[in-house]
Amino acid sequence: MKIYLPLFLILLFNFSLSFAQKDIKIEGKVVEEGTNIPLEYATITIKNTSGDKVITGGITDTDGNFKLNIEPGTYNIYVEYISYKPKEYLNKKLDKSINLGTVSLALDIASLDEVTVVAEKTTVEVKLDKKVYNIGQDLTTAGGTVSDALNNVPSVSVDIEGGISLRGNENVRILINGRPSALAGFGDTNVLSQLPAEAIERVEVITSPSARYDAEGTAGILNIILRQKETLGFNGSFNFTIGNPDNIGLNSSINYRTEKFNIFTNLSWRYFDAPRTSFTDVTYFDRLVDGETIEPEFRRIIEDQDVERLNRNYNANIGMEYFIDESSSITGGLFYRLGSDADLSLNSSERFNDGTVVEETLRREKETEQDNSYQITLNYVKRFGEDSDHRLTADFQYENDSEDGFTNLNEDYITTDQTDPEPFQQEQEFTEEVQKEYLLQADYVLPIGEDSRFEAGYRGNFENEITDYRLEQENILTGNLVVNDTITNIFDYDENVNAVYTQYGSKFGKFSFLLGLRLEHTQLKGKIDSRLTDDELVEAFGFPIQTDFDNNYLGLFPTVNIIYNLGDDDRDSEESITFGYNRRINRPRGWFINPFPTRSSRTNVFQGNPNLQPAFASAFDIGYLKRWDDFTLTTSVYYQYETDSFERVQENTGQQTTDGIDIIRTIPINLSNNARTGAELGILYNPAKWLRLNSSFNFFQFETEGEFNGVDYSAKNTSWFARFSSKVILPWKIDWQTNANYRGALQDAQSDTQGILSIDLALSKELFNNSLTLSLNVRDLLNSRRRKSVTTTDFFNRFRDSQWRQRQINFSVIYRFNQQLNKRDRSGRGNGNNGDDFDFEG
Repeated sequence: MKIYLPLFLILLFNFSLSFAQKDIKIEGKVVEEGTNIPLEYATITIKNTSGDKVITGGITDTDGNFKLNIEPGTYNIYVEYISYKPKEYLNKKLDKSINLGTVSLALDIASLDEVTVVAEKTTVEVKLDKKVYNIGQDLTTAGGTVSDALNNVPSVSVDIEGGISLRGNENVRILINGRPSALAGFGDTNVLSQLPAEAIERVEVITSPSARYDAEGTAGILNIILRQKETLGFNGSFNFTIGNPDNIGLNSSINYRTEKFNIFTNLSWRYFDAPRTSFTDVTYFDRLVDGETIEPEFRRIIEDQDVERLNRNYNANIGMEYFIDESSSITGGLFYRLGSDADLSLNSSERFNDGTVVEETLRREKETEQDNSYQITLNYVKRFGEDSDHRLTADFQYENDSEDGFTNLNEDYITTDQTDPEPFQQEQEFTEEVQKEYLLQADYVLPIGEDSRFEAGYRGNFENEITDYRLEQENILTGNLVVNDTITNIFDYDENVNAVYTQYGSKFGKFSFLLGLRLEHTQLKGKIDSRLTDDELVEAFGFPIQTDFDNNYLGLFPTVNIIYNLGDDDRDSEESITFGYNRRINRPRGWFINPFPTRSSRTNVFQGNPNLQPAFASAFDIGYLKRWDDFTLTTSVYYQYETDSFERVQENTGQQTTDGIDIIRTIPINLSNNARTGAELGILYNPAKWLRLNSSFNFFQFETEGEFNGVDYSAKNTSWFARFSSKVILPWKIDWQTNANYRGALQDAQSDTQGILSIDLALSKELFNNSLTLSLNVRDLLNSRRRKSVTTTDFFNRFRDSQWRQRQINFSVIYRFNQQLNKRDRSGRGNGNNGDDFDFEG
């Protein structure tokens, strides 16, 4: 409080002083021409006589009245309202208070059509280090999530479990407004399935990141830019969604902007049920151990799992941008998220010998989780001179995420051929996870002449994650729950990254380039607090593990990005060729390192590997873009070579459950080398105002080489995915959109995965001058978004059929007020996130 009180007094003094200096009053009333209906939230802007500088501004009240204060002088006065023709009073000399009287604005029919087209049109911009997709109004994601919106972006694919991949590679770095963020769940992309799709303005697909970006993510970076309204005055939107399976959501986005400050907030609440299913059929083979053949207790086991997932999520984002002067601003923000989940899983297991069911059990798992996270951000921007590209930015960010989980597990026999079966133990799991992350960043940009630019900067990321896990198991004799101290553990993990970078870009005629170099020091530090000795850990996990490690890595990451424009001088952005090279790193996350296995299934577990080392990759990309009036073509070919790449392998642990079932584990390892080659094609076609077509196709081949525990996991395979979208304007201005996605079959060293087809449909109708939108959509129309795979090893053959989310039907109502989606900030000042691009586009 001692810090904030002086700051508040200073701001109050400046605010009062500014008003004390303005002694001329301008007032009036704004109404609709012909009806004389008052126009609330109409914008009044006062500029200098050249029209390039905003002096002050304001909005009308509920009765259409406005009143402003200004110093004496000569000004241009603009009265505007969305979808109405503006009124201008040019070179108005003000030496005393004035009443403009009643200002009538006429409805601009032409602008209504224009705004609609601009808002809905999906465009692509090719820059030196990225492709920017302005996704517009995607009807199929209305009432949906950020993950749903990403699934409609070319080159991006979201699988049935919410995992995000770029060009078929899952090692993608997710950024929010150019930075790591609690909104992205500290790297857990499933959190993106809890944020509303309406929050997105555009998505930057960065397959060849420049040195400005973190080197994390061998596939590249997805930078999600959230909407931030920049219209002067008070504006916003409200969104209500209801759907089946149960899906109720409320979202509000409110913004108030003056020439001195901008206050923005986004509040959302969502309740939904996301039932999922999983079917597993495993056949076990004889095992040869020390020359002796060991037969499995059961030849075949079928597990059929149904999970009911009830989720309640609250998200609040509020911030303020304060313009200190014409050349500098400071922005502060607070993001808060509260999640409350309750899952009920019923897993029916049938065990066979000689084709006959000899035993059947039912495993119940009740899980509750409370997720409480917040993020504090502070951004400062200083521009030097009249050139806004010459600037210094500084960022501070603190994030805290706390998760408390409780799970109760019990299993009972339905039928059994045992005469005196040993009962199953009831189990209770208690998990506390606390993650903290600090980010410090400074960037300096210096324009050199008209066509060159130098950049340099520093970023420090410091993350700590503590997982406190306790397992209590039933004592069969007494019925009491006793702590299992061989599995109970505390895992303390740190990831600290310090980086400096520099880059230089220039343009010579049609040729532009951006060269950069980034130096990163990575510290991966962890400690496992467990009762087990080193020998017991080897026996429990099957390989030696590090319980206290401190690994440090120093890496250089060069980047090269080039654009050559092929078009005529007056059309130099219509056709271009791009080339990119960059070196990347893939750091293992905490859950990939924690060696204590999951317990949702006694027979199929996931286990982390604390011996994992970072993977490094070099990537090359050559692209081509050609744009006509209504047709845009983008193509590229790419190659990536990764060393020490991560691979999840499945193996028999050699251990058995208390009732004699072999335990199969999935474990990530460094599987030597991975080469990936691919090509992609994208088409945007608008043959008429009533029709828009969008399609993309990606084909890739990957080859891995390596072995683990004496097993060769080398493999070579090809796969592909395609996307098609059409949008048709039907009579009565009803929009109809269809999206179709297909992911081709995929094979690796152990598994064959079938292709997946998904179709989404949507209908939308704009009402009341585009201020109200009614939308009905169906995601996964055929209920076909299921993953089916067959895994074969020397010890077992497993078929799996899983569906992460079933067909969803949503109805949404969106209301907007005083909001013009294609209007830019008239003062020319940004919020600290703008102006980061090297503006040599292709």
